[in-house]
Amino acid sequence: MSLIVRIRNLCVFFLSACLLQAASAMEMDNTDEYTRPDIVDAGPKTFHWLCSLFLLLLIPSFATCLTFAGKIYTSVFLQIICGCYAILEALVLKFEDGDGVENRTSRGTAWFLMWITWVTIFFGGLASGTGILVRNKKLQAFVSHTGEFKLSLVHRVLSFMVVLTGWVKICLAPVALFGFCRDKHTGQCIAHGIMGSAFILYGFVYSLVLVIPWLRLSQASFSQDHIDSWVMCLWGIVNTFTEHRWGREDWSMSDYQHTIMGVIWWCGGILGIFLSRGGRRTFVPSLIIIFTGWAMSEHSQHLLISTKVHYVFGLVLMSGGALRIVEISFLLKDERAGDKIYSFQYLAPFCLVCAGVMFMGANEEQLILVLRLGADHGAYILLLGSAAFMIYFWMLVCLEIYLHLIVKEQKGFLSKYSNLEGPVEDPDFELEVVSEDQFRE
Repeated sequence: MSLIVRIRNLCVFFLSACLLQAASAMEMDNTDEYTRPDIVDAGPKTFHWLCSLFLLLLIPSFATCLTFAGKIYTSVFLQIICGCYAILEALVLKFEDGDGVENRTSRGTAWFLMWITWVTIFFGGLASGTGILVRNKKLQAFVSHTGEFKLSLVHRVLSFMVVLTGWVKICLAPVALFGFCRDKHTGQCIAHGIMGSAFILYGFVYSLVLVIPWLRLSQASFSQDHIDSWVMCLWGIVNTFTEHRWGREDWSMSDYQHTIMGVIWWCGGILGIFLSRGGRRTFVPSLIIIFTGWAMSEHSQHLLISTKVHYVFGLVLMSGGALRIVEISFLLKDERAGDKIYSFQYLAPFCLVCAGVMFMGANEEQLILVLRLGADHGAYILLLGSAAFMIYFWMLVCLEIYLHLIVKEQKGFLSKYSNLEGPVEDPDFELEVVSEDQFRE
């Protein structure tokens, strides 16, 4: 009877939880004050955004993979195509709202993207020895003095900056089209955009170290957790003294929340630096992420939809931190890397990417737009999750393309990483002399 009673109580508990969740889901923001936005020329604007996505972000990402793999000629050719479109974007094509206005940030980003793309093309041409450029005697002297290696390094850095600027431009386009994040809302939108993009970049770094074998199997004197702890510590110090003007204004609830979050980052960062010294692994950076996710999940907002989106964002971020601890402590058992990549290891970086996308989309103006369009938090969160899947797919494809190009270009360079599926035990193995012909075969 005791077992039956326990099962009954468990069923009652789950039923009650479901009813409470259903009752909570029925709570909606009052949308009477919000009018449906007047969207003009939706088809052409969507096509314009897709072209920009393709020519200002996706192709530059592929060109950057070629650049890092040493395929500079092909990379410069693709960047020239993107540079021509960037000129059109800056001079002719605009992301205008219903009033025919594009905000200054979006416009300025278009001009900056045009200039940095063509500067990248210029250095790529010098690094590849393009005849049109090196015929000039001053440029010949500059190339000889600087050296091909330094020019290639500059070209790589600029190529990556083009991708980052393209990301900013693509994210700003919907903001410009719908005409929000202006006046007093600008600061909040910038904060959400920067912090969300930082989490996405953090997920990319995790994926980079995971996918690229010579990074994953690196025997450097410091571990990735040591670098993470330093970054978190420094960011926490900056955040502590920039989120509130100490001694010049009164404290608000928001000031307390953001300032204390900076405090826990530098406090945890100091502990992480200490525990990860000597190349050791530590749980501290992941635990800081868990604390950050919990704080965000408890971050009450003026709008109910904003509170729910922040809750899911915090939940995903906490999941990413917890999965990272499981990976370090139980899967890898405090080692730098395992003998192969487990599917489980892709989950923590995805959680960081997903959390970043959700935080970018959690600013108040954007959520008001969701209400104006007649959607709810469920559909909106699924939309953000879909975007996170595609962004993570894009990251992994770029990394795999780069790895494929390196392997194809330098055959035998990865021979010592060829046995990544696990060691093969051969009890009858004996060392024998190998002839030169056999070695070549």
